Parts: sequence; C-alpha cells; structure tokens
Amino acid sequence: MSNIPLLRLKKNEERRLKGGHLWVFSNEVDTTATPLRGLTPGSCVRIEDARGEPLGIGYANPESLIAARLLTRKPSRLPDVDFFRSRIRQALSLRERIYEAPYYRLVYGESDGLPGLVVDRFGSLIVVQSSTAGMDRLEEPLIQALKDVMDPSGILIRNTSSLRALEGLDSRIEQIWGEIEAPRVIENGATFVIDPLEGQKTGWFFDHRDNRSRLLPLCRGRRVLDLFSYSGAWSIEAALAGAVAVDAVDASRPALNLLSQNLALNDLGGSVVPHLSDVFDFLKDARSNRLQWDVVIADPPAFIKRRKDLSKGIEAYRRLIQMSLQVLAPEGILVAASCSYHLSRETLLDLLRGSARHLDRHLQVLFEGGQGADHPVHPAIPETDYLKAFFLRVSSSL
Repeated sequence: MSNIPLLRLKKNEERRLKGGHLWVFSNEVDTTATPLRGLTPGSCVRIEDARGEPLGIGYANPESLIAARLLTRKPSRLPDVDFFRSRIRQALSLRERIYEAPYYRLVYGESDGLPGLVVDRFGSLIVVQSSTAGMDRLEEPLIQALKDVMDPSGILIRNTSSLRALEGLDSRIEQIWGEIEAPRVIENGATFVIDPLEGQKTGWFFDHRDNRSRLLPLCRGRRVLDLFSYSGAWSIEAALAGAVAVDAVDASRPALNLLSQNLALNDLGGSVVPHLSDVFDFLKDARSNRLQWDVVIADPPAFIKRRKDLSKGIEAYRRLIQMSLQVLAPEGILVAASCSYHLSRETLLDLLRGSARHLDRHLQVLFEGGQGADHPVHPAIPETDYLKAFFLRVSSSL
C-alpha cells in the first residue's frame, strides 16, 4: 500500500466523505502536503483527513474539478479483480431481485459503489461506459470481473459520455470481448432491437421503464403523440396498450429506422407513424393545422447539461411545454419529463404550472415519476437523482 500516492484533505474537508458522499473537490485537497499536479490522471490514491486518519482508497485526476472519487472506505482494499467481482455481484443481486428478464442497468455509478461507471445488460450482451480517467485505468480488472460474474457472449466499450471531456478524455467505442449479434430488449410486453454501436447512450434508456408502464392504461383508445421518440419505446408500448393512433417525432433518421424495425418486430403495421422532423417545427405546424392528440409525451434529451446552460435550458423546456399543451385535446394527458439534473423537480413543476396559466388551462397532477430501481439513488449524492416525470390531466380553466 505504501506505493499508492497519498491525497490529504484540508482541515474539516472530510465531512462530505464521512456523510456518505464519494467525491473530493480540488479545493478540498491540501496541495501543500500532497500536490495534485504530481499525480497521473486516473491513478489510485490513499485518501486521508488533515490529521492523517485514513478515509479509504479512490482514484484521482488533477485535471478535473472533482479531484478524487472514493472507491472503498477500507484503506487496505485495492480495486483489483476481486474488488470488482464483489461490487458486480452486489449490483446483480439487486437487479435479479427486481427484474425477471436480464434487461436492465447493471451498474449505476456511485450508487453501486463504482463511481464513473455505467454498465447496461442486454441479455448476454454487456455494454460498459466509463466517464472518468480512473475507471479507464481500471478497465482490465473490471472486464475480467464482468466475464467471471456475468459470463457474457459479448462486451462492448461505449465511452462516449459528454462527461469525459471534463476529465480530458477522448471518446472510444470498441468491441472488447465476444460477439455482438442483434441485441434486443424486452420491456413492458414489447420487444425492441437496439444499436449499441451507433445508437444513443448505450443503445437504450432503461430509466423510463416504470414511467412507460404507468402511462399504458391511459393510452387505450386514444391518439398519442410521442415527441423525441428515438427508437420508439413510448410509441410502441402505447400502441400495444391499445392506442388507436400514434405519431412518433424525431430529428434522427437512424433513430426512426430503428423505430421502423421495432414496429415490424412487434407486428404493429401502420399503427405508429414516424415523422422525421425537428420537434419544435412539427409542433408549430401541428398548431397551425389545428391538430390535436389525447396524450402527448414530451421526453426530450437533456436541455441543461451544465449549470451554465440553466437559463437557456429552462426557456427550451418552457417552449416545449407550452407548444405541447397547445396540441393537447381537451381532457388530455401530458407526460412532461426531464433528464437534466440541473433542472429541479420543483422548477419543472413550476414551468408546467406557469405554462398552463399562460394558456388558461387547468392542471391536475396524476402521478410523479422518476428513474427505475436499476438506477438507485444514493441518499448522500443528489446528482444520482436526475430523472423527473409528471403525468398531468389538462382541462379548460375552472
């Protein structure tokens, strides 16, 4: 252990770690005693408080605002293959307890004790995303542990997260083990083909699984508009639940190609109509043509990726909500979602309230949703709680 560099914190800066958090910010490090600049990005470090008391083992990056992330509070434990096997088994036991089929987020970063790491499971295919230099450097023991615990047919590295830029890292996609043959997802009675090599994120968004399930009874016999549809998760599940017509809008042709494949896979024929269009342009035209839907799903990509984007992002959400309300039929259902951590649940609800009053509408909140149980929230790390969804009934003003 003596050959692992030391990272000493300033006086009282251990409080966040002792409270359960796993991050150390650069201004919390005593750089006089333990200079950050001498460390290789991603290298393992022994973290201790100002008195020299050990806090655990982590990894560090002098190029990042988050200077270190804690891996274990046991100062003698190294992040070797055995360490990763233990963490993966613990994560797997939770998912197998909740889900019957092997389609879920297997590892959700800090919440599963593996900061900077996401692992999605698509049957026998494992897709790995690292967002930090530390996890990049620990790839070898991680991959070996995944082989040992999961016995996968294939492992794909999909290191394309925008967070990597904050760590000074490039993107990388590599088939690192086995075969990748037409991976699929089964969710809420629907089957989907995914594209983990070229698709968005890891190829699928497991986080909305429970929200999609909750919407299905509200779609029966209704006309549905799915905005930012991607490969059709909301659209296809709504159609299978009995929606009489579904319009799916996305600006990505590859996404709609996947949606078309998924329509055929689920024998849905023409019940879902894809529209290749910018969502705001589509809504503008629909409003001009007085088109309306009984259910509108507004589930956009993150409009606010960084805190400095907050003002611009809030305006984009406001515009999307108002335009969605304008094409919603009387007594309709609006699903308004946000995956932007920097947009709080309270702010999103206030945007909905304000937009409804601006258009002289009455709102009733039916349900509030968040991320699924395969994205467990770490109670000391608010950043792990990012997904918001409101299910609202919208009527004329009282």
